[in-house]
Amino acid sequence: MSSKEQPAKELYIIPHEHKITGEDRMRRKGHRPLLIWFTGLSGSGKSTLSGLLEQELFRRNTHTYLLDGDNVRKGLNKDLGFSRECRTENIRRIGEAARLMLDAGLVVLAAFVSPIRKDRETVRELVGPERFLEVFVDCPLEVCEERDVKGLYKKARDGKIADFTGISAPFEAPENPDVHIRTHETSLEVSLNELIQAVLPKIKL
Repeated sequence: MSSKEQPAKELYIIPHEHKITGEDRMRRKGHRPLLIWFTGLSGSGKSTLSGLLEQELFRRNTHTYLLDGDNVRKGLNKDLGFSRECRTENIRRIGEAARLMLDAGLVVLAAFVSPIRKDRETVRELVGPERFLEVFVDCPLEVCEERDVKGLYKKARDGKIADFTGISAPFEAPENPDVHIRTHETSLEVSLNELIQAVLPKIKL
């Protein structure tokens, strides 16, 4: 059968309507679901801040899950490279996974460079603006290079890594992030408090 003869997928894919609703899950968990999206250069502090925030939310009996760039690329997205097309597909898949977690009632923390503004906006639209909080973890390139916690900037400068954000690929900074944290100027304690103050009103029933 040729591709033209194959029936359109809309004819045989019929979403199942579940009996347990999002409202049911919120009441059981005691809070609203939320996707907290951390974006910024490698070495800016996304993983550190998202990890600290998750620990604090967990301490407050919030049901959370943390999605981190390297962890996702070792599993769900291990078939993707770092071209612009692959980066877009990487974020699309993460957005879809996060949407399922939100439907389960979780507060999801996502820490990804996610350098393309349009990709981040696509995720916002996918999960719904009311369930999306964009956190710009802002740090100058030279400071990130000094930190170089994973040794990636040196490899990129040496030509061993292609399409590396900030060196050979662009980073499109958020124009109006919900939270803007400058990790080269602000302590972890102050940054964490700012995040908590932004998140709690969004998840309160």
